[in-house]
Amino acid sequence: MAGSHRHAHRSHSRHTAHALPPPGLNGSVTDGSVTDDSVTDAPDPRARLAQARLYLCTDTRRTRGDLAEFLDAALPAGVDIVQLRDKHLEAREELTLLEMMADACRRHGTLLAVNDRADIALAAHADVLHLGQHDIPVPVARQVIGDRPLVGRSTHTPAQADAAASEPGVDYFCAGPVWPTPTKPGRPAAGIPLLQHVAQRQPGRPWFAIGGIDHTNLDDVLTAGATRVVVVRAITEADDPATATAALAQQLQATHPATW
Repeated sequence: MAGSHRHAHRSHSRHTAHALPPPGLNGSVTDGSVTDDSVTDAPDPRARLAQARLYLCTDTRRTRGDLAEFLDAALPAGVDIVQLRDKHLEAREELTLLEMMADACRRHGTLLAVNDRADIALAAHADVLHLGQHDIPVPVARQVIGDRPLVGRSTHTPAQADAAASEPGVDYFCAGPVWPTPTKPGRPAAGIPLLQHVAQRQPGRPWFAIGGIDHTNLDDVLTAGATRVVVVRAITEADDPATATAALAQQLQATHPATW
């Protein structure tokens, strides 16, 4: 029954998304206000974040050459937020790829995230800017992107998670890596105890578990108290990205319905 409810909910949101303008800002930002009134017709990204459960990070899939096809398979199957993560891209190439991703996100009702670069997030009209611990300060990022886009934070320790839970200008944070991951080589895993710490604190904003999560260990993550996850290889390396995405989304929704 939970799986059927999830399917109905996502089908409705996907249907309504077709009439929406491109994700994120549609006008210029000067003092933190949006100058194009058309953006006010789009759903509040914070309301969409509150319903989000599955966050996908993908590279350019350069060797396969199938990024567009991959997105059209994975996004409608249950991805709520998608981020392009490739630190070796030149700005112009990244913007070209993000334009294609924005089109896919608009068609499938998915939030578009940019990693690290506030200027790229602004130029791409992204819904989300995700910042690491060593990226530009949140107040500076807000000066660039304005108030409407979401800002996320990476956290790796209980102290960092506690800070992100109340940091002004932050909308969500990620806790991890739960397990070692080639995405962040050399970074020690924070483990399940970090998730338990955050869950016990019951932060008043959404948070995601991240790092080495797939269908084989998702139950451990959920048991620790997380209700949202970021995945990479669980979907990007799947033989059938749509099936892998749907299985993860259904497991998340069945265990923790869409609520904080």
